[in-house]
Parts: sequence; C-alpha cells; structure tokens
Amino acid sequence: MSDRLFRLMERHQKLDEALHRLQSRRFADPFEIARLKKLKLAIKDRLVRFGARHAPVRG
Repeated sequence: MSDRLFRLMERHQKLDEALHRLQSRRFADPFEIARLKKLKLAIKDRLVRFGARHAPVRG
C-alpha cells in the first residue's frame, strides 16, 4: 500500500470518527456536520480515483 493511499484512508477514518462524535452530541452544529460529510466524501472520491488508476489490469 502506498503512503499516499494510507494517508487518505487514515484521514477518511479520522473524519468518520469526528463525525460520529459530533452527531452523538445533543445539540450538534448542522453546518459542522455538513462540512465534515463534504470533506469525507471528497476524500472518498480521491480514494476511488486513486484505486482506479492503480488497479491491476485484468485481461
């Protein structure tokens, strides 16, 4: 696994954990939740693009 892929996966996991903590609060800031979800989705998109570029070619 490349270092870049690992860092993206780690960042995605940390955002997921932060999102769960924030959503468990009684009065969570909806704008902060939306911001974290947007960041998490952007990282997921980068992971998918990275995987598509580095996937082995099957014949």
